[in-house]
Amino acid sequence: MAASIEQRTMRKVYMRLLPFTFALYLICYLDRANIGFAALTMNRDLGFSSYIYGLGAGAFFWGYFLLEVPSNLILERVGARRWIARIMISWGIVSGCFAFVQGPISFFALRFSLGLAEAGFFPGMILYFTYWFPPYHRARIIAGFMAAIPVSIGLGAPISTALLGLDGVFGLAGWKWLFLVEAAPAVLLGVSVLFYLTDRPEVATWLLPEEKKWLVSVMAEEQRRVNAEPRVSVWRSLIDYRVLALGAIHFAQAGVSVSMAVFIAQIIKQLGFTNMQTGWMTSIPFVCGTIGILVWGHISDRMNERKWNLTGSCIFMCVGLAAAGALQGSYWSIAGLSVAMVGLYAGNAHLFPLPSMFLTGAAAASGIAWVNSLGILAGGVTLPVIGWLKDSTGNFASGLYFLALLSAAGALITVVCVRETGAKLAPGAVPVGE
Repeated sequence: MAASIEQRTMRKVYMRLLPFTFALYLICYLDRANIGFAALTMNRDLGFSSYIYGLGAGAFFWGYFLLEVPSNLILERVGARRWIARIMISWGIVSGCFAFVQGPISFFALRFSLGLAEAGFFPGMILYFTYWFPPYHRARIIAGFMAAIPVSIGLGAPISTALLGLDGVFGLAGWKWLFLVEAAPAVLLGVSVLFYLTDRPEVATWLLPEEKKWLVSVMAEEQRRVNAEPRVSVWRSLIDYRVLALGAIHFAQAGVSVSMAVFIAQIIKQLGFTNMQTGWMTSIPFVCGTIGILVWGHISDRMNERKWNLTGSCIFMCVGLAAAGALQGSYWSIAGLSVAMVGLYAGNAHLFPLPSMFLTGAAAASGIAWVNSLGILAGGVTLPVIGWLKDSTGNFASGLYFLALLSAAGALITVVCVRETGAKLAPGAVPVGE
């Protein structure tokens, strides 16, 4: 009886939340990463060097860092529906304003503002999933949600490069059309969040009473188990060594993620492709990353294990990036990038279920956001470094080796510092009626 209620309830929750939140994150990441495709012509039009472009692209992450934790604490207080809608509408407006960039100062200012506007979306959604999904479902839901990243770039690559072909229409450069067209869905979806998203299971009118009762009880049991651990306050969560270790690991992941989003089109363009061919070839690593996150996330939940899956994903990143650097100038470098993308995106599915295993309530909100904040700072570091290395050497090989070393550090920190404690609730642990 309990198993059938669990299956029926979780099927409804997945079908209600996953497609919609996937669409939200797809548009979010497209607006964050489309700068990588705009750069194919924008940098030339505005006279940006690789270093100036990387420095400006990295400004996004400093704005993001400043408001990440406060944003998640506000979401915990006011609810996901209103706060996620605010985030999406504001970032859509700022993203569209990139069509009016005139030079480095306006570019830096808008990238910083986009970070401020988007801050809190990703950790807010991870926190939101802890309200709806028991621990043994979280790698799968996070994998399904985060599959939007490789899909957004895989689909966005040919779309974005096609929009560059509108160059001159109504007197606007192609990269300006790219920003204007791709900003609109964020605003429209932001409005729809107000009508579609449900804050908590307790108020879900789309669940039957017995389904709601089962889900509320299983989530309460998780909270009881987490609360049995030594209590962690909001401020304590910011200096807890477990949170800091996860933040350091995510620094390696995010350094790879944002660097690929911003520079991969230019890396592949160096193989001699046209803009449109670059768009299609860029899709290949991200298709592989999509498959990797879905399959490996499912395996992680079936094993009910995170640490060694996370270690393996960091090793995949390291090997793939080193291979891509060694094979620079060859089509085989795309295979190396594909291996790296599998490790990168699967690794996020293994990492983000971990904070909720020892944090709850406001501490979970701040802890999850702090892990993401510490990680996302990598964008402000790696992007200018890779841009400088490209200007200095004339290619991206040294930048790829730098990212491979970062990935190796992530694997080492995982082995030394990560241990799974707190709630490891097994399927069927809370029968209906408890």
